[in-house]
Amino acid sequence: MKFLFLSVVGSKEPYATQAEEALLKKIDPIVRSELLQVRAKSADRAEAESKKLAESREILSRLNSDDLVWVFDENGRQAKNSREFSKWIVQGIESGKRRIVFVIGGAYGISDEVRARANKIVSLSPLTFNHHVAKIVALEQVFRALAIWKNLPYHND
Repeated sequence: MKFLFLSVVGSKEPYATQAEEALLKKIDPIVRSELLQVRAKSADRAEAESKKLAESREILSRLNSDDLVWVFDENGRQAKNSREFSKWIVQGIESGKRRIVFVIGGAYGISDEVRARANKIVSLSPLTFNHHVAKIVALEQVFRALAIWKNLPYHND
């Protein structure tokens, strides 16, 4: 099993890079993991739809046909708590798939085609986050889910 965190990235932010690397170091000993970034397309707001479609095509090109794909989207299903989210992660691990790909779209989200390819659409929060914060929250929640599963001293109820 491998986790791939696939995200659309525009600018780099040192705080985000530090947090991502720190969380990946915690996840990787439990489940082999990798960050893969798709470069955000440069476009103004008037071209939002074409920007989203171009980024979504790039996301789709990075997926294998046998991947279990989770899309993080504010309109997805929310876990009622971290323990429920942990159960979802464990179900994914036990699915028999070789890779779970966690997708975080760009500023204008993802296309319907990416949504259709997703096995699960998950909301991290009803709030909207920029891609840096969304990726950090996703990584932290995946680590928390694994810590719950492995009974590591991290999560407190």
